[in-house]
Amino acid sequence: MESKCQICKKPIVFEYRPFCSKRCADIDLAHWLRGDYCIEGEEKQNEEDEREDT
Repeated sequence: MESKCQICKKPIVFEYRPFCSKRCADIDLAHWLRGDYCIEGEEKQNEEDEREDT
C-alpha cells in the first residue's frame, strides 16, 4: 500500500514525508500556525491562578 500526502493525496516523497513536496509541508505548517489544528487536553492554569489556590 502506497502512502498518500495528507494535503493533496499524491504519493509521498521520502525527503518530505509525510508529504509529497515542500509546498504541502508548508501548507500543513501554516494550518498549525493559524490554529486550524489542535491537540485536545486539559487546560493548564497559569502561575497566578496556582498561587491564589495555595
